[in-house]
Amino acid sequence: MLRIGSLVWGVRDLPRAIAFWTQALNYKLRDEPDDDWAVLVPREGQGVQLALKLVTSEKAKRHHLDLYAGDQAAEVERLLGLGAERVDWRYGPDADYVVLADPDGNRFCVIQK
Repeated sequence: MLRIGSLVWGVRDLPRAIAFWTQALNYKLRDEPDDDWAVLVPREGQGVQLALKLVTSEKAKRHHLDLYAGDQAAEVERLLGLGAERVDWRYGPDADYVVLADPDGNRFCVIQK
């Protein structure tokens, strides 16, 4: 079973994006931000977290879903069977995610949780 863990939003100016989205959504920083990454969560109650990722691309497609999985390998195979495709990606040594693309080419990550 998959659930949306966070929406990842590509931004060009991380401090400005943090200031805007925390005010716009009444969210707060979950932790101290990195130089290129911040996670925002609702100040009160539950809701989907918004992860802000510093990007250099001018293209509009700078966003993707992170889908959390209890059994990542099984979910990746199930999604491939539904029409997803693997994306050629350079993974870091401790990567806990697999990058896939939906039938329209939109990328998303399946993360082991």
